[in-house]
Amino acid sequence: MSLQMVLLPVFVMVGLTFFLLLWMASARGQAFKARATSYKDVALGEAKWPARAAQVGDCFSNQFEIPVLFYVLIALALPLRHADLFIVLMSWVFVVTRFAHAGIFVTSNNVRQRGQAWFAGVLVLLAMWIYIALKILLLI
Repeated sequence: MSLQMVLLPVFVMVGLTFFLLLWMASARGQAFKARATSYKDVALGEAKWPARAAQVGDCFSNQFEIPVLFYVLIALALPLRHADLFIVLMSWVFVVTRFAHAGIFVTSNNVRQRGQAWFAGVLVLLAMWIYIALKILLLI
């Protein structure tokens, strides 16, 4: 697989993360402007953000949980030359599940649907890790 094909899903995930970061910054800035919260309310990590700012902020924070395992997997697969068609296809499936998860998170925030999207992504990522582990350990 070409480097571009392997890295494109990674860049799309990074794009989602930056999009959510900017949205979170905007939502928090609006909360300060509207005096819905104060600097004192959020200074020590016990944030008292309005619901919308908290929702987008939580979605942003979530991009540093399960997706980290995706980034590590790609970072290992590339130099070891195990980033093949299966990895690229599963990367795209993982990215789609992350977009679905984020979309649900910042709209309806239906926990059941959000959980299903999250779990689908986890299963895809688990399959990717098992595949890579077997390729590396069995030298195939």
